[in-house]
Amino acid sequence: MVNLITIEDGSGRKVARPIKDSKEYIALRNAPDNAKNFYDARGGDEAAKARQIQFNYNDLLPDGVLKGCCHPSSTFAHDIDCGDANEQQRIKAVLIEKKDEIGLLELSGSARYGIHAVCRRERGKTVRECQFILSLTCHTEYDTNSRGLARVFYTGPATSDNLFYLDEALFEETMTVEESEKEYELLKERESQGLEEVPPGAKKANKHYRPWEEMGDKQGDTQGTGTLCSAGFAQMSQSPSVAGQAPCVASVDYDAEAEYNGHKFRDIIQKYWDLFNDGKEPVDGDRNALTFELAMTIRSICGYSLERMMQVIPNYWKNAEGKCTPDEEAEWRKTIENAMNQPRKGMSSRLKQVLQALKSTSGLRACGGTLTSPPPMPKKLPPLIKLLTKNVPWFYKPAVASAVFPALGAHLHGVKFRYWDNVDHEATFMNVLIGRQSIGKGTVKKPIEYIMEDIRQRDIPNRQREAEWKQKNPGAKQKKDPRPTDICIQMLIDNLTDAVFNQRIVDANNNGERYIFTSVDEIEALKKVTSKNSVDEVGLLIRKAFDNSMAGQERVGSDSVSGIAPLRWCFNASTTPPNARKFFYRMVNDGTVSRLDISTIIHTEEDEDEAPILGIYDHEFAAELKPFIDRLEAANGLIECPSAKKLSLDIRKENLDVAQLYDSEAYKVLSYRANVIAWLKGMVLYVAHGYKWSKEIAEFVRWSQQYNLWCKMLYFGKQLEKELREEIDIQRQSGPQNLLDLLPDEFSKEQYHQMRQIQGRTGDGESTLRVWINRGHIIFDDVSGQYCKTESYKNKFSGNL
Repeated sequence: MVNLITIEDGSGRKVARPIKDSKEYIALRNAPDNAKNFYDARGGDEAAKARQIQFNYNDLLPDGVLKGCCHPSSTFAHDIDCGDANEQQRIKAVLIEKKDEIGLLELSGSARYGIHAVCRRERGKTVRECQFILSLTCHTEYDTNSRGLARVFYTGPATSDNLFYLDEALFEETMTVEESEKEYELLKERESQGLEEVPPGAKKANKHYRPWEEMGDKQGDTQGTGTLCSAGFAQMSQSPSVAGQAPCVASVDYDAEAEYNGHKFRDIIQKYWDLFNDGKEPVDGDRNALTFELAMTIRSICGYSLERMMQVIPNYWKNAEGKCTPDEEAEWRKTIENAMNQPRKGMSSRLKQVLQALKSTSGLRACGGTLTSPPPMPKKLPPLIKLLTKNVPWFYKPAVASAVFPALGAHLHGVKFRYWDNVDHEATFMNVLIGRQSIGKGTVKKPIEYIMEDIRQRDIPNRQREAEWKQKNPGAKQKKDPRPTDICIQMLIDNLTDAVFNQRIVDANNNGERYIFTSVDEIEALKKVTSKNSVDEVGLLIRKAFDNSMAGQERVGSDSVSGIAPLRWCFNASTTPPNARKFFYRMVNDGTVSRLDISTIIHTEEDEDEAPILGIYDHEFAAELKPFIDRLEAANGLIECPSAKKLSLDIRKENLDVAQLYDSEAYKVLSYRANVIAWLKGMVLYVAHGYKWSKEIAEFVRWSQQYNLWCKMLYFGKQLEKELREEIDIQRQSGPQNLLDLLPDEFSKEQYHQMRQIQGRTGDGESTLRVWINRGHIIFDDVSGQYCKTESYKNKFSGNL
């Protein structure tokens, strides 16, 4: 069995959960951050090793806690030091050649070219003995440091050059707790009496002990430890049950690893208490009532099975030592039975809220972050990003690293990049920085000002020429002189008319296919870039700009501004979380939000204690920046980079796997354009660094995509998941439906009245509710305050009500 090891919030304990199959196992190992940490560790970064994903190969952790585990597993793992890649390949070949003999289930490499081997454990022998047999059989060094049942292994990606062998049987549980406990007592007795068949030298913590050198090759020997090899691993490929005994049947004990649709029941229950009891578990005085409500809530996803309910609902009558009296045990069981005996109503609204909350959380985890922290920024950055972020504290760097790209993209003109699907894109970046008030969103301004300084200087004489032309040709009279066609003003203020905005678009296109650029302190100000002054118009412009669609206006009057051109518009805007959700409320599921590059600033309590002192922006900074800007200005035509194309295609495949693993439709939908945006950033950096691709750029692209996704999931993920789910529900409905059919399985009186209004029905509808109750179509749930459709209605009845 394979267990994923995580750190428990609050206690800091290492806890384990089993991996279901090889698909999940490989997806976890291939997470972008894990691969990065693996190769960083291989390059000498000690801290990166500790950030790799951790696995334990013991299949019996009844309480889910790693420390103190004493249940011997049907498998064991062994760590083999190789020293270098050549030695690793030699030992790998030996182990695979003898895979049937040693009961090999998994074989992979470590960051320092070591080997992790997982094999079947021979019953009756300790982990130490089985590891010694493996070392003796295959002439590999014996590492006594890895013999503990709680030993974790830092694991790299599941690539072909790192995951050498994998048997699906690794994910099967082959021992019951009862079997393991009986065997543990015997093994413990053998160890205490020194009866293990391992030489004294091998019991010392000598990481480089070579048993074959001390004992010689005694395979086939009938004396001493050589008998271990003659028995070897002969029994390990046989049935997992003990010889002569039938497999044990698991008892109805608490199952810490039980799942529903990928969510642990323990997580479901914890989230339930978070939402409906201020995070507090039941205690003396409310145990009966709260346990009853909990059982009523989750019974629908336990198959209405009493046995299943008793496996997943904790006994809150137990004391700190996990014990309770027989009467208390009976009370716990009776409470669950009472809930089971209530009329069935389908999935409750409370349970739907819990599952939705967990789904939103899983979307954040899918991005490589947590509820409170985004995916960590790469330590080694491309030179341009390193320069632009060097003057801000570390907690501002992610926001600055994202916010500079609209200004960088504005320097490109007549440049196209070809994506992996052979569609050409231009470097359109629209960054929205979301953060609470007074958190430091202004830190992004200085780098942007320095990037845009050359364009600002170019705009000054163009604005003067335009002003002179207006003075000579007043708007109320027929124009004497045509407007100069070489006027191009790229930096826009945030208070324009449709005519001015259109003129800027056309001028930018006619003078080298350039970008216009806007920077506003508050997202609301974007409404003023056109005369319509509406949120919907901003959303339309965002969608057109990302795709470089045609925009402009056509007028008949000779004095009117007319013209149509591709919309090339980059902008920076900032806002607070409430304003962001309000501004984009109707644009979360229409492709607008997915086209944005979202960033944020999040402070921890430790960060707030640190004074945010900024570095100095001066002529030296401008001089360092100039070569990068010059390369962007000089670029032209179609630019391709095979390395960037391959990376974006790899990320696409990874995103689909992650979305499936975390069951997040919102993550999948948002990931498509997040990948495009990150790839475009990589292409801009590729050009700015003299058409040179690097590992640092690749790592930045990976991080940038995950960071953008994390921010979108944090601020808009919950709404998007809900709307996508409602879309699916609507698609499933077909044909005419009655009023009750249009309502969910559980609904409030407010929802009922709203649906009546939508359907154009008059009156308060109270009599209709009474009729539905009298006919047994619905019942009223006193616990949730909701009306619930009965099973008889859902299964048998349909008609016009």
